[in-house]
Amino acid sequence: MLADDPLGALRESPGDPSYLRAFADIDADPNQLLVVAENNGEVVATMQLSFIPGLSRLGMTRCQIEAVRVRDDQRGSGLGEAMIRWALDRARERGCGLVQLTTDATRTDARRFYERIGFTPSHVGMKLAL
Repeated sequence: MLADDPLGALRESPGDPSYLRAFADIDADPNQLLVVAENNGEVVATMQLSFIPGLSRLGMTRCQIEAVRVRDDQRGSGLGEAMIRWALDRARERGCGLVQLTTDATRTDARRFYERIGFTPSHVGMKLAL
């Protein structure tokens, strides 16, 4: 699903062994949670939650939502919203004071989706490829 759209197709390589190494690293870290949604035994959606301790905002922990993907045939079913709401509940359980995510500026549908749920575009994200 990571490569199942125009952006992902350019940057992902399904089957590359680096995914297995990354999975092992994420799985070993108690501040990381990989999530899948299944329907009849098939994976239909994914996301990663990172719980990030911080010094700012009185030492607040924040939750970063990453790699949200919903299979094409499941979009519009409410699954994506249910997953995000589930993630918000996990963040509250972990004592997070903030949930954040980024979405590519070209993903207008995703931006509308997150704004409808209550996220606000409050910051400018910046990246530097290494």
